[in-house]
Amino acid sequence: MNHDQPDPETVAQRITEAEWRVMEALWDRSPRTAADLAADLCPASGWSERTVKTLVGRLVKKGAVSFEALGKRYLYAPRISRGECVMAEGKSFVERVFGGSTKPLLAHFAREGELSADDIRELRELLDDLERREGGR
Repeated sequence: MNHDQPDPETVAQRITEAEWRVMEALWDRSPRTAADLAADLCPASGWSERTVKTLVGRLVKKGAVSFEALGKRYLYAPRISRGECVMAEGKSFVERVFGGSTKPLLAHFAREGELSADDIRELRELLDDLERREGGR
């Protein structure tokens, strides 16, 4: 088993939508066997146990998942956290769609999103906090 910590940005950019579902299951509970993952994922996805094992194998090769032998079975666990993956995915999305700038992203969601009064208040508080922190530099 490789104990070096993978680069979350590199790993997250290579995770497919199907693999993301496997990661979600592992973040929710791990370590887990492939059979346990399949029991969780197959009913809703329509996948076979073989498909789940293939996806887990790909995630191991990509460095997103580690494994440990337990008798004749393997236990799988995520090597990167959900937070790291979400951050990397978000950064990749902003880079790809908005040229790396968050301002047009926020403007888009402010204009096109259905923001509640609570959403607006929370965003205002976040921006005020950011402004205070940046003002201190």
